[in-house]
Formats: sequence, C-alpha cells, structure tokens
Amino acid sequence: MIGRLRRAYRRLRLGTRLALGLGALALVAFAVVGTALTTYMQDYLSAQLDDQLGLAQIAQSKSIAANGTLQGKKYYRWYYAVYDVSDGTPVLRKPEEAGDLPEDIADLTSVARAQISAGTEVLRTEHLTGEGEYRLRGCEVEPGVLLVSGAPMDDIDDTVRQLITIQVVTFGLALLALVVFGRRLLRRGLKPLSDMAHTAHGITSHDLTESAARLPLRADKRGGGPEVEELRTAFNMMLEHIDDSLAVRAEAEQRLRRFVADASHELRTPLMSVRGYADLFQYAAAHATEERDKHLARLRAEAARMGVLLDDLLLLARLDAAEVETPLRLEDADLAELTREAADAFRAGHPDRELTATIGPHPVRLALDSLRIRQVLDNLLTNAAVHTPAGTKVSVELSVPPGAAVVRVADSGPGIPAAERERVFDRFYRVDKARSRDRGGSGLGLAVARALVRAHGGTVDVTSSPGSTAFTIRLPRAEDGAVPRTGDGVMARGRDDLERHPLP
Repeated sequence: MIGRLRRAYRRLRLGTRLALGLGALALVAFAVVGTALTTYMQDYLSAQLDDQLGLAQIAQSKSIAANGTLQGKKYYRWYYAVYDVSDGTPVLRKPEEAGDLPEDIADLTSVARAQISAGTEVLRTEHLTGEGEYRLRGCEVEPGVLLVSGAPMDDIDDTVRQLITIQVVTFGLALLALVVFGRRLLRRGLKPLSDMAHTAHGITSHDLTESAARLPLRADKRGGGPEVEELRTAFNMMLEHIDDSLAVRAEAEQRLRRFVADASHELRTPLMSVRGYADLFQYAAAHATEERDKHLARLRAEAARMGVLLDDLLLLARLDAAEVETPLRLEDADLAELTREAADAFRAGHPDRELTATIGPHPVRLALDSLRIRQVLDNLLTNAAVHTPAGTKVSVELSVPPGAAVVRVADSGPGIPAAERERVFDRFYRVDKARSRDRGGSGLGLAVARALVRAHGGTVDVTSSPGSTAFTIRLPRAEDGAVPRTGDGVMARGRDDLERHPLP
C-alpha cells in the first residue's frame, strides 16, 4: 500500500507535489496552532471557574458560620458539602436540601481529607458518578468546619468542543484553499518550465542528422522569478551552443564534401593524363623514339604533379593532427636570412617581376623550422606571381615589432574581391575559377602556408583592395631575442617527417 502511494506520488506533476507539500506543512502548522489555542482556552476557562468557586465560597462561608448550614447563594447543578473536622476526621453535616449533595460523595470527602492534610485550599477535577466532570474546591469556613463545593465542567467541555469544531472546519477550508489556489499559483509560476519542456519536445521533432539542421526554437516566455529566469537563460544558451555546433558541423561537412570533390577532381586530371599517355605510348608511339620520350616526359610530369599534391595533403593532415605528431623541426634560425633567400629565389625564377625586399642588416633569431618557413615564403611569393599580370610589382618586408616578427608580402595586382577574401585560405579554393591548373596551381599553397604558420604559433592575414594585396605573417618572438627550447622528441619527429616527405 505504501509502495503504491509512493509510486503514485512520484507520478504527480511538480506543481501538485509542491502544493501537497505546502498543504502538509500547513496542516502541521494548523495542528500546532489549534492545540495551543485549545489548551490555552481550556486552562483559561478552568481558571475562571476556579475563581468563581473561590468567590462563591467566601459568601457561602458566612452563611455556614451564621446558620450552621448553607442557605441560599446556590448555583444550578453545583454541589455543597459541609464537614466537621474537630477530631481530624471529616464528618458530613446534614445538608439543607438533599439536592446539595451528589449520590456518591466519596470524591467530596476525599477533597476534605486532603484539605485537612494540606491545611490550605484544595482544587481537584474529578468525575462524579452519574454526573460527569466536576471541579471540586475545599476551604476552611472556620476552625473545625470545612466546605467542599463542586462546579460542573460541562460548559467548559462544550466550549472546548465547539472551539475544536470551529478550528477543524476553518483550518480544513483554509487548507483546501491553500492547496487549490497554491496549485494554481505554482502552475503559473512553473509555466516557464513547462514551456521549456515543450521546447525540448519540439526539438526532438527536428531531424538533426541532416547537414543543414538548425534549432530555431527558443524558450522565450518570461516569468517565474530569478531562478527560472536563470534556468531559461542557461537553457537558451545551451540551445545556442547546440545550434552553433550544428552550424559548424554543417559547414565542416560542406567543406569536407568540397574538399573530397576538389581532391578527386585534382587527382582525376593527372590520372587521366597518365592513363591517356600510357595508352598512346602502348598503342601509337611504342616504336617512335621521339614520341616515346615525349610521352614519358609527360607521364613523369603528371606523376610529379600528383606527388606534389599528395605531399601537400599529407602535410596538411599532419598539421591537423599536431597534438599526435608534428611535422616541424624547430631550431634556432635567422628569419632575415630565410627572407633574403626566398627573395633571391623569386628573382631567379621570375625575372619579369620587379621585387623590392626590405629586410634590414640585422639577424632575426627565432625558434622555427627553416625549411617550412621557407616553404611559406615561397608559396606567398609564387602566389603573387601566378595571380597577377606580368610586370606587376612585388615587395617583401621584414619588421620586428615588440614580441613578434612580421613578414609582409605585397603586390600591386588587381586585388582580391571582398567576397573571396575569407576563403582564399581554404583548400583547393581558387579566386579565378577559370585559371588553368598548370598556371594556377592546385589551390593548396595558401592553405599549407596558413597551417604551417599556425603550427609555429603565428598568424597569417590578407588585406586587399584594387591595386594592392598584402599577406602578413606574424610569428611570436621573445622580447630579449632568446630562442625557446623545444623537445628533442618533437625535433626528431619533424626531422624524420622531412626526410620522408621533402618539400616539393
């Protein structure tokens, strides 16, 4: 039975359970207040009756002293007994009227004996046979004479019972009103929680497995107090976080699809070329030396192109998993010297371009992987040459602000459209979609550059406007020029990676 009640209680709604809890507390409070009030009223009425008995006996003692018996001054249903106690034993005097004594006077005589022993007034509550509860009081009228009076307590009992009845009815109605109206108030106060529950149920109806899934639902209804407002804020922040995570996931899935599609397309082109030249080599030009050498050269070129692409993809994958293994070999290197070497190589490879190098005569010592930073510089300079018209001026500048080393590669080409700037570092992304792959590259150069700079703890940004485009590399540098030490294990892993995957 108790187990069923517990299970039924657990199935109740929170508002009902809180209302019942308040009702139980109110019931306890009502019981304490009712008991205290009833006890106080009973004691008060008993004290009033005792005072009435005392005042009545003062007047009655005079009548007894004058007449020997009680005459007049009697109350309805009161009893009076006069005892002689000259020898220490109470002896009942004959009453004036037979109705002055109850049928059984043993309780009155007992009070008289107690009076003799105590030598002062005695008050007792006794149950007289056939009469009910009586308040008995014994006092000395004169030496050797005692008066014992008894007053019925029916009025007190009736008054107390009426008071208890009024309390039960009043407290019962108050308790019922508290539970009913308290339940309504609690339901109104807990309405925001119900709204949040409905919002959560509404979220379950959304298919979050779709790539474009979002959570447009929010708990917007106000009310419920500061605690509920705090919960609503936390709930909405959680939904915002989930929504942002879904957006990031959708963007990552879209980027993954684009990446797979672009990688497949990039690999498909050289593979088709390899296959085509292989077929030509086998069927059409197997006996012509010049044609054979030509086809073999094309096969080697396409294979080399695929090798460069795969090396870049492998490097990006290793940089993405840098917490597992890093492809960097950090050492004390001079960034100024690396920048000069990159500028010299650019002039040799692009004699039609005017390159301005502002580097300075002082070395800039940093902890970096010189091969990878050189790769970054070559990628940015090559990018400036590939994506600008012939004769466009290019500049490279090295500066050393506090706490950093900054390399700025700029050109005076047509610039990058504002809508394209955020995506220039995406893998396989080309601003000029119509540019051939032989001229425009695979679209991985800037992605590799950014990944390598980030692996060094730096940043690379782009600013562009018509007639000016600048890529800015910022690498962290200690204020005193000291080179931070790196773990031997990291350097060894980076050295092994470079040996296995040299720069393309």
